[in-house]
Amino acid sequence: MAHSIQGVVSLGSSLLRPTRGAIAIGHRKAPKKTLVLYEAEYCPYCRYVREALTALDLDALIYPVPKKGSRFREQLVAAAGKAQVPFLIDPNTGDKLHESDAIVKHLYQEYGPRGAKVPPLGIKSSLNATLLRTGKGMFAKPGKTPAKPLELYSFEASPYARLVRETLCELELPFLLHNVGKAPGKLGEWLPPELRHKRGYTPETKNRKRLAKRGGKVMIPYLVDPNTGTAMYESADIQRYLRTTYRT
Repeated sequence: MAHSIQGVVSLGSSLLRPTRGAIAIGHRKAPKKTLVLYEAEYCPYCRYVREALTALDLDALIYPVPKKGSRFREQLVAAAGKAQVPFLIDPNTGDKLHESDAIVKHLYQEYGPRGAKVPPLGIKSSLNATLLRTGKGMFAKPGKTPAKPLELYSFEASPYARLVRETLCELELPFLLHNVGKAPGKLGEWLPPELRHKRGYTPETKNRKRLAKRGGKVMIPYLVDPNTGTAMYESADIQRYLRTTYRT
């Protein structure tokens, strides 16, 4: 029950950005090398970048940098010159970018569909979405460093994926983010997973197809930990696993 309440509260943050972070319009081309993003789940400017990654159906290797965190802060300063997030490294173009506006513009110009317009930041609603989370995912907690990054199938607006991303951020766990936004104009995408699959759901976006093949169904979030061979659905189970396995 407590976890369901958390999910409902998290949904409030999604509703504050009702047109953002849920639909995948796709991309003109896929990066050959993985994008790298230093970010923090609570940060309203980082949210803008994650929304763009969802919209463009792009993967990124995430290095979380929560407040009072130290695991990747020195690494960030060495790469960026300062401990400011978001910070994107695009090994495909050689670009290293601060500032969310510049990052999102770069993503759309390099990878977005032809004619796709860069959405405005909308800082007020993004800041309110952060305030509604009351510090979740904001401060680092003691934890172990995994030998390999974890993998998370998620999309920015998913309230339950948000709960998992907050835990990953707090524990400073690096992860490969697979964005699995919904296909535009498909009402079946908005049905509950069980009902959707009973009706013969066929995923259309690249990462949704990969998730269906890998996990057997399209349900968000889905975590894969190559360090332990664990793979699981259900945000409550994932959060429990992360805290048991990596918190000290």
